[in-house]
Amino acid sequence: MPGTILLIEDDQSIQEMVASYLHKEGFMVETASDGEEGIAKFRQEAYDFIILDIMLPKLDGLEVMKSIRQKSAVPILMMSAKDTDVDKAIGLGLGADDYIGKPFSMIELSARVKAGIRRSTQYAAPQREEEDIVQIGDLKIDFTNFTVWKKGNAIKLTSKEFEILRLFVKNRHRVFTKAQIYQLVWNEDYHGVDNVINVHMRRLREKIEDNPSCPVYIKTLWGIGYKWEVL
Repeated sequence: MPGTILLIEDDQSIQEMVASYLHKEGFMVETASDGEEGIAKFRQEAYDFIILDIMLPKLDGLEVMKSIRQKSAVPILMMSAKDTDVDKAIGLGLGADDYIGKPFSMIELSARVKAGIRRSTQYAAPQREEEDIVQIGDLKIDFTNFTVWKKGNAIKLTSKEFEILRLFVKNRHRVFTKAQIYQLVWNEDYHGVDNVINVHMRRLREKIEDNPSCPVYIKTLWGIGYKWEVL
């Protein structure tokens, strides 16, 4: 599965440690030491995965991520010494696919990178012809090309948002709890990380619903979970 990774981290010791470890895992790693350099390298090359520190000189990680998300849905793992639910919610709400707090183990970081690349590339696998493109209401979803349109206009979804959408569309009228969504999309055990699910559901609804406060596609079943309503 090895791919090309852009590591944007200003701490040289962490940068060298992460780059060295991922090199040994078979990845190609490009590094940047500040936000401006990170954006410049992103614009010059195509990457399979981005590891992005929040606290960066010149341009902080959140601004870097917003700039990247205007152009690409490449998986982004944010890392920071801050590891509170609020910080996670902010990062994930702005488009990050995953979040890891410092200090972290290299084994865990590598596992998250591999899982992120695996999830983002699975959509390139051949689909059955009848499932390639689905039209539901105002939405047109191309599972092969990882593309969504609403009323003819392309919508930019992060890889996690697309996975959540795919989960519901492929299982219409099935109720999913937050724990089930997390386990199926993140491929990790659920430990009550409600903020992560809430943020991603809110962001997805803002993109696919005309009125996110009164959703048509993904309904909330209070105290239970969520269900896709439209056939």
